[in-house]
Amino acid sequence: MSDAGALPLSTVDSPTEARADASADAEPQLLASGPREWRVSGDWTLLALRGRYDEFRQCIASAVAEHRDALWDLRGLGRLDTAGALTLWQGWGKKPPSRLLWLPEHVTLFAQFMQPSASPKRPRRLGPGLQRASLSLLAFARHGIDIVALTGRLLLDLGVVLRHPSLIGWREISANVYRTGAQALPITALVGFLVGLTLSYLISRQLKAYGADIFIINILGLAVLRELGPLLAAIIVAGRSGSAMTAQIGVMRVTQELDALSVMGISHTVRLVLPKVIALAISLPLVALWTSALMLLGGMAAAGSQLKLDPMQFLHLLPSVVEPVNLWLGWIKSILFGGLIALLACHFGLRVKPNTESLGQSVTQSVVTAITLVIVVDAIFAVLFSNAGV
Repeated sequence: MSDAGALPLSTVDSPTEARADASADAEPQLLASGPREWRVSGDWTLLALRGRYDEFRQCIASAVAEHRDALWDLRGLGRLDTAGALTLWQGWGKKPPSRLLWLPEHVTLFAQFMQPSASPKRPRRLGPGLQRASLSLLAFARHGIDIVALTGRLLLDLGVVLRHPSLIGWREISANVYRTGAQALPITALVGFLVGLTLSYLISRQLKAYGADIFIINILGLAVLRELGPLLAAIIVAGRSGSAMTAQIGVMRVTQELDALSVMGISHTVRLVLPKVIALAISLPLVALWTSALMLLGGMAAAGSQLKLDPMQFLHLLPSVVEPVNLWLGWIKSILFGGLIALLACHFGLRVKPNTESLGQSVTQSVVTAITLVIVVDAIFAVLFSNAGV
């Protein structure tokens, strides 16, 4: 490398070097003006350097490797932008030379490269299983907080409605009782009868082997009135009516009807949530009683077929072997199940985003969550009242 003149890869060795026009002066140049002095001149911009970044970067790196304490003079630069500054910075090895002459306006361009690049600490990644579990737990906690908030708002609005009965949506409550109660009777009757028939058929075969035929009444009466009837009715209603409630409120979100209610100052809980919770808390105990009756009817038919048990004897002995507390316990659970299913359906309906994909996901989550919580609450009741009426 010569002590004076341009680097071999600079623009001064081109044939147009002799032209003394403005365009030649604007060409980016890297000149050795002394044994340990480099002068940078011309326009070091994105347009002037296009296609030649690697060329100039290698020239600068070679100059730095040859004389690390060389003087770099940038005062002859015509124009300098971020592309030119980055080319110089990378050629210097991403650090300023020890001897540097530049203009004040150059400081701002190079300052962005001089800032210490604090590499962010990479978060400790969990395994795929733990990561999915943590996300599911976080989502569950968020849903729990939102449900508690919705319950609190519902109780506050219930107090307002009790002080002002004119705010109660009687027509909405009546319509929901009809949709969730009367319209659910056929499917619950069919399912209840078949489940009672199957259950009694399996139990009868076992009791017949031990000569304990008469105990079919005790087992069916206790299991159906206390556990299976309310639980089966709640599961069917959660899948049928709970999903419909979520879809109804979700469609109102998609069509911006909920926003319209908010603009008019109408509370969502008073207009939508409260009528559904009250209606389902009324209708589900009646549906559970209807389902239990059909299950006992199916069990009675199977007992008459397998054990030759007279239906009148079945009906006569049933009140004496099943205490009334079991019936009341089933009713209390049904009321709680109804309010819980409606509350969850409204919660997921209000969380729907204004798109159809979110609507489908919310309906699925509503049904799955409602059925799961119904089974969990039923298990809690079974443990707490294990000695009542047995």
